Amino acid sequence: MKALLYTPSLPRFFAARVLGKRFPKGLLPLSLTQLPLPERQGFVRVRVRLSGVCGSDLALLYGKSPPSISPFFSFPAVLGHEILGEVEGSLVAVNPLLTCADRGLPPCPKCQEGEEGLCQNVAEGSLAPGMLGYNRDLPGGWGEWILARPERLYPIPAHVPEERAVLAEPLAVVVRGLKKLKPWPKEVLILGMGTLGLLALKALRALGFSGKVYAVAKYPHQAERALAFGADGVYGSAKEALLERAKRYRYLLFEGYRGGYEAVLEASGSGSGFRQALTLAQEGGRVLLLGAPGLDWADLSPFWFKEVGLVGSYTYSPEEFAQAVGLLPELVGLEALIGGIFPLTDWQKALSAKGKALFRPNVS
Repeated sequence: MKALLYTPSLPRFFAARVLGKRFPKGLLPLSLTQLPLPERQGFVRVRVRLSGVCGSDLALLYGKSPPSISPFFSFPAVLGHEILGEVEGSLVAVNPLLTCADRGLPPCPKCQEGEEGLCQNVAEGSLAPGMLGYNRDLPGGWGEWILARPERLYPIPAHVPEERAVLAEPLAVVVRGLKKLKPWPKEVLILGMGTLGLLALKALRALGFSGKVYAVAKYPHQAERALAFGADGVYGSAKEALLERAKRYRYLLFEGYRGGYEAVLEASGSGSGFRQALTLAQEGGRVLLLGAPGLDWADLSPFWFKEVGLVGSYTYSPEEFAQAVGLLPELVGLEALIGGIFPLTDWQKALSAKGKALFRPNVS
């Protein structure tokens, strides 16, 4: 089968880390190649219809992934963990986790609790470390076929467009994170109006949140989309949002703030976004981390001085994934997030797309 294979290279890793998006895409450690599709007992073949390009994929390619999570991935691997597949003519969302049950192991304490996203054996058992898309033994969605256990496949409700259905996996991450904000605050501020931020904005209303939702959008088109998705107000910068709610104090060359927002969702996945979220949270407020800031500095005093609480959401339980799939019919307009659909041969264009890029590996 045709697939995009990621093969780590230390020289390219360091060069990409330094240059960031200026690093030539043709030199990224990604290649279109022919691979045999492995066979595995208890797993079924799934034809890939669409697969998303996630911020974590870009972080990996450009050397921005946190080193501490590297032992829980295995390479070379076919990337792609946001997967819409087809089995016997029916569309399915693919849960990419490879936990105890997938690895031929008895359930760990977290899997026994139903918290498969926190599985303690993701680097153990009969499979290499990592979920689909970060696993050298099983291909991810940036190829024509994947393998998955039937329990990992969730039928897509009728009349849901493919471009919306492929967002089930990141939506599940958001659903899990938003549950951690309950009891609901009176207001929420979302930092970052990329895919995760806009999914969170849309999902908040679908999950019954009736308070105010504000957004920080870097670009005018993001601001327009945030308002279309139901934001009560949009700020052009975190500083603007902060000055709207907090009072500034100064001493010599230093400044600090009192006040802010009851709950702040950090969805940009940047170190600066994380620092801003801690400043924007009011005293006793909460920060939900949906993006991964990686290696970056931050002033941690808000956890102590303002008693700000921090929670994160990286994956999901089977129930949360099913809930996300069940929400898809309600979330009309999510497909507007898609910035382009590309064949595997156009992978360099996909990595440069504005908006959410998707691969369609099986192009007839």
